[in-house]
Amino acid sequence: MRKLILLAAILFTVTGLFAQQTSDDKKVEKVKSGWNVGGLPVVAYDTDLGFEYGALVNLFHYGDGTIYPKYKHNVYAEVSRFTKGSGINRLFYDSKYVIPGLRVTADLSYLTDKMYDFYGFNGYESVFNLDWADDESADYRSRAFYKYDRKLLRFTTDLQGKLKNEKFGWVAGIGLYDFKIDTVDVDKLNRGKDEADKLPYVGGGLYQRYINWGLIGEDEKNGGFVTYLKVGAVYDTRDNEPNPMKGMWTEAVITYAPSFLGIGSKYQHAKLSIIHRQYFTLVHERLSFVYRLGYQGTLFGTCPFYLQPNMTTIFLRGATNEGLGGAKSLRGIIRNRVVGDGIAYGNFEMRWKFARFHFINQNFYLSLNAFVDGGQVVRKVDVEVPNFIEVPYSPSDYFSNDKEKLHTSWGLGLRVVMNQNFVIAVDHGRAMTKDDGLSGTYIGLNFLF
Repeated sequence: MRKLILLAAILFTVTGLFAQQTSDDKKVEKVKSGWNVGGLPVVAYDTDLGFEYGALVNLFHYGDGTIYPKYKHNVYAEVSRFTKGSGINRLFYDSKYVIPGLRVTADLSYLTDKMYDFYGFNGYESVFNLDWADDESADYRSRAFYKYDRKLLRFTTDLQGKLKNEKFGWVAGIGLYDFKIDTVDVDKLNRGKDEADKLPYVGGGLYQRYINWGLIGEDEKNGGFVTYLKVGAVYDTRDNEPNPMKGMWTEAVITYAPSFLGIGSKYQHAKLSIIHRQYFTLVHERLSFVYRLGYQGTLFGTCPFYLQPNMTTIFLRGATNEGLGGAKSLRGIIRNRVVGDGIAYGNFEMRWKFARFHFINQNFYLSLNAFVDGGQVVRKVDVEVPNFIEVPYSPSDYFSNDKEKLHTSWGLGLRVVMNQNFVIAVDHGRAMTKDDGLSGTYIGLNFLF
């Protein structure tokens, strides 16, 4: 898969040159009031998915400015599509001022992914053969072999409140998810392609084989509708929400999918998610060390395969929060490489704010970050290795006798931050072993945590 991001690269280059000429840590930050807008066009190309086009807009309302850099209202909208059907359609809202004493967040998204990643379960106990997905390898099968087609309609809304000690808080919410899953539509993706670029037919790839072997059930293979009820607690001492320099943020959340709200009795289940984030100032307003540790596992019941990658948190920043692997969890490791009934992970970063300046009457700063990420399955999905594998392949082509262990990656990133809240992000991560892929470059919004 080849992907070219155009406008974002130009933006980072121009901003960097401007910052070199105007950076001055002693500049007084301008207090912002009223509505402020940040936006970014989306222009990209993918060999399989086609051209991507669209835009994202993030609006912040600071009231009369007395609470800046905190905001009264945060509205985010994104519409981006690939010409062959994949895309993001999202509207997000966040405010502490709609209901006195409560923070309200809501998300409405329709996400279509014609090449959604699927590598099996339990990390290294499922084989990922890089050559099978590499069209320049003699062992190439198809770039679509480790993929399936997924459509997700999602609506979530959460309420957060403070206890008497304002460092402690609570959250309650509901999430409605409608998954529609099928094999990759190779015919559609091959339309208009040169013969050399066409995707070979591989009988539905790994996803269809898992169905044939009984590892994905007939009643879950095409997705389904699920309602998640959420309740949790949080401890928060951060000094700044978008990019803290000190403090901590610890949360514990239970999500429950009851049978009477859509998922069916067979897949009724509950999951527990615990995440701890901590921030340390090394150089005042310039350099910080930050880390995040997380665990998520099934408390009871059976989670369907299409919900296992979903990672629960109190605050959903991006369009997706899935993994482990990819932009929001283990950068540089292929998306969904680490999927199990229980997962643990950690992210460790150094963040350096190296330039501050004013531009278009807005406050900007630039930040570099160096990171190491790691995670693994700590509770496995039950997998019974099939007795028969299609000729000329064997069980060892799909299942490994290796024990699951830590998946690790490392990398560098850049942030362009306007008015402390609108954060353009680029990260490049590299996997430590080719069993997790090679590398990944991610362009989006916000710090990872």
